[in-house]
Amino acid sequence: MSPPETDVAQANSGTTAVREGYAFDEAALVRWMEAEVEGFAGPLTVEQFKGGQSNPTYKLVTPGRAYVLRRKPPGELLKGAHAVEREAKVLSALHGAGFPAARVYGLCTDDSVLGTWFYVMEMVEGRIFWDATVPGVSNEERACIFDAMNVTIAQLHSFDPEAIGLGDYGKPGNYFARQVGRWSKQYFADEAAGRNDDMDAVIAWLEANMPEDDGASSVIHGDFRIDNMIFHPAEPRVLAVLDWELSTLGHPLADFAYNAMMYHMPPHIVAGLGGADIAALGIPTEADYVAAYCRRTGREGMPDYRYYMAFNFFRLAAIFHGIKGRVIRGTAANAQARERAEAFPELAKLALGFTQG
Repeated sequence: MSPPETDVAQANSGTTAVREGYAFDEAALVRWMEAEVEGFAGPLTVEQFKGGQSNPTYKLVTPGRAYVLRRKPPGELLKGAHAVEREAKVLSALHGAGFPAARVYGLCTDDSVLGTWFYVMEMVEGRIFWDATVPGVSNEERACIFDAMNVTIAQLHSFDPEAIGLGDYGKPGNYFARQVGRWSKQYFADEAAGRNDDMDAVIAWLEANMPEDDGASSVIHGDFRIDNMIFHPAEPRVLAVLDWELSTLGHPLADFAYNAMMYHMPPHIVAGLGGADIAALGIPTEADYVAAYCRRTGREGMPDYRYYMAFNFFRLAAIFHGIKGRVIRGTAANAQARERAEAFPELAKLALGFTQG
């Protein structure tokens, strides 16, 4: 059973007191904001968002406005992980280009201020839909919400990375070869999590059926789901796209297909429409959703769509396989990690389904 949206929202929405181990010198933050953030005026109250972001995220409340602070977690970190400076860079570039991304007020790469690097951005108020069926709205508005999501991902992929200052944000070209190689290597190396026949078959199929590299490269989000967006409080319009931790330069159609996975995703894994009566809800069909994206991006169609879908279910399965390994090793013991570890075989089976046509 999928948890009701109210339960998911309560677990992830809103703020709480700063959790143990995540406090920092608030007076030092005030001094930094006075120097770096235009229009800042205290006093300042700090709360922590409940959601399970890998980069601790805080709400900064002042009499005039609220801000959001994201920082690297304290302690030893893997090289390249928790790169808040990359998030700040992509947000700044996209906001400047007119994309719905929060405005970044400042980035601090001086560990002496709060102990880890951080950035401060605007607090965008609106609606987050934790359930992909978007309960509580009319069919007409629901259709418009899905169209707004489609408009937004098409806009993201329309930017020339070089023109908006993101030409060096990742490696262009050979995206599928690099990604399949990377995630396969991680999967095979994690002996604790073990092998899975479906996953092995998917990897073999992805390697044997890889589309010819067409050189397509754009800024991609990497986790473009309905619950990673803030919608206008009263209109079917995206105000901000959240969680840019997996963003890079990559193949736009891989990124789009990740978004379209919602049509096949069981809702107990991540926000998905699996099992939902989308016609009764006024949600566009998968074919119509794909066609709208193609129309907006000037494409004739998407002949390798089945490959992109298999690849995305494989990639997510590989991520969950890694979580399974950490659960077994005792380095990821929380309830969400265990649920994701248990979902790994289901994702591998879904990926296999796309290899079989």
